[in-house]
Amino acid sequence: MRVVPTVSADGSPLHVEVYGPDGAPAIVLSHGWTCSTQFWAAQVRDLSDDHRVIVYDQRGHGRTPAVGRAGYTTDALADDLEAVLAATLEPGEKAVLAGHSMGGMTLMAAAGRPGLREHAAAVLLCSTGPSRLVAESLVLPLRAGRLRTRLTGAVLGARAPLGPVTPVSRAILKYATMGPGSAAERVAECARIVHACPRTVRVAWSQVLAALDVEAGVGQLAVPTVVLVGTADRLTPPVHARALAAALPECVGLDELAGVGHMTPVEAPEAVTARIRALVTTYVRTEQEEVA
Repeated sequence: MRVVPTVSADGSPLHVEVYGPDGAPAIVLSHGWTCSTQFWAAQVRDLSDDHRVIVYDQRGHGRTPAVGRAGYTTDALADDLEAVLAATLEPGEKAVLAGHSMGGMTLMAAAGRPGLREHAAAVLLCSTGPSRLVAESLVLPLRAGRLRTRLTGAVLGARAPLGPVTPVSRAILKYATMGPGSAAERVAECARIVHACPRTVRVAWSQVLAALDVEAGVGQLAVPTVVLVGTADRLTPPVHARALAAALPECVGLDELAGVGHMTPVEAPEAVTARIRALVTTYVRTEQEEVA
């Protein structure tokens, strides 16, 4: 593994890691809200033998420093992704870009950017949505409507610290973000990652996500795209995935994983890795062979 010094458009430093052999087909992985590069550990392990796997911490997460309140925006997400692509890929080099949750929203926010258009061969949108995140959330078992939306917004935007990981906090995290059959070790893994996110960062991004609308980016994501979701996802339920599949210019697959919750790369790592590998094989290796 090597760390690549990277600075975003507003001067914010970003923590970027690159795994795998030089010259191998490239994959860029963008994690979600309250997560970090560790969220992609299974994909890095399983793909880096024969791929160049690039992961980075979103601003305020992991080893990327927090910023001032004005630095948490969808434009900043897009800026950061463009900076990562420029720092890790050769000019014109194509890669598969995969984003989970807020990472998928990052790809939609950046869809019209020159950097994404230059480097994206194909995309995986994993457990994500472009808008109405609070209104469509199923975290609270209430009938859809204003009351559920208001209460859900209060829960997801709560300012209280998460505190240490305990049996109770793991149970709450599992209910809200993972499928009922999730293995205990995978619940514990997600809990460690989520609880490590600073409270101020968690709250700042929750406010961005509550008002998120990157619908315009969906129509601009004009590359082969697979949409993947768990059928038990309460945070970004399948209604989002189905709408994305219908609206994308070049959707090449809608995968609904039975019984899986929101944390798909950790809950169903083999399935997520297989989708990424297939996209590389179809859309990156073929292009390189044609150039050769």
